[in-house]
Amino acid sequence: MSFQAPFDTFASWLAAAEQQEANNPTAMSVATVGAEGRPSQRMVLLRSFDERGFVFYTNLESRKGHELRANQHVALCFHWKSLDRQVRIEGLAEAVDAREADAYFASRPRDSQIGAWASRQSEPLASRAELDARVEKYTALYAVGKVPRPPFWSGFRVVPEVIEFWEERPFRLHHRQEWRREAEGWRDLLRYP
Repeated sequence: MSFQAPFDTFASWLAAAEQQEANNPTAMSVATVGAEGRPSQRMVLLRSFDERGFVFYTNLESRKGHELRANQHVALCFHWKSLDRQVRIEGLAEAVDAREADAYFASRPRDSQIGAWASRQSEPLASRAELDARVEKYTALYAVGKVPRPPFWSGFRVVPEVIEFWEERPFRLHHRQEWRREAEGWRDLLRYP
């Protein structure tokens, strides 16, 4: 797939991370803000990206699901320690369409599909046995045939407005290149470290 800046740089850096990072090179921090104005941050896995944005999937009833519906502004951060690089992305989250969510859900391992049904993500859990019982329930329910995508499980695409590439340099004189979306495309500028 062919991209244009800044997506070509991201594709190149991600490919390098997939070769170098020992574990989860697609892991990214997702920062959201709830209705009360308090920030919240967690790690998720990037599942796809293109020039439209960066996609991850979640339980829509989770804390992040609620926060993204209350406030679309979101920030992502990839940190690849082995490469001394990070990428920061700021933008707006939008729901992926049902076909895209269905296709990704169908590609997941069956145990992960069952887990999506069993988990009431972010809600209080009385004991691990309660979760195990829910896994058993949905394993039995979907013992034969395809596991359908739960109606409360889907994805978000973060449509970027700002993408910053940071690379470590000696003496803390790091390289920072920022790309900002403008009406006619993308404009880049350097920032002091």
